[in-house]
Amino acid sequence: MDAKPNVLIVDDEERFRHTMRKLLTVRGLDPTTAGSGKEALELLRTHSYDVAIVDVRMPEMTGVELLAAMKKIDPQIEVIVLTGYASVDTAKAIIDLGAYDYLIKPYAVDELMEKIDSAYDRKLARIRLTGTPQP
Repeated sequence: MDAKPNVLIVDDEERFRHTMRKLLTVRGLDPTTAGSGKEALELLRTHSYDVAIVDVRMPEMTGVELLAAMKKIDPQIEVIVLTGYASVDTAKAIIDLGAYDYLIKPYAVDELMEKIDSAYDRKLARIRLTGTPQP
């Protein structure tokens, strides 16, 4: 794949965001980070992202709430939700709201990269199929 996805990382823990940004940068991406759902929505209103990586547990706005709000702003964005707390109800809500997938922490960075690449491929295939340009 020649083109690289434009990735948004959303997590309230600064250390996690910093580490994730470095790990993805080493793998050829140039991710943007947001420390809250509100900040992520502000970024999404002014920038186009292909894939968002969103933590479930954040203060003020959960990852599930953020996913729903992101899909209203940009239905084309693919969202991968990260959780340290596996729950059938949460997993069902995430998928019902249109998330690409979810990962349970801890996970291998290679596994996350595979999900990012697959999510990006799905977005590109949907755009080719429907002729819908990116926002």
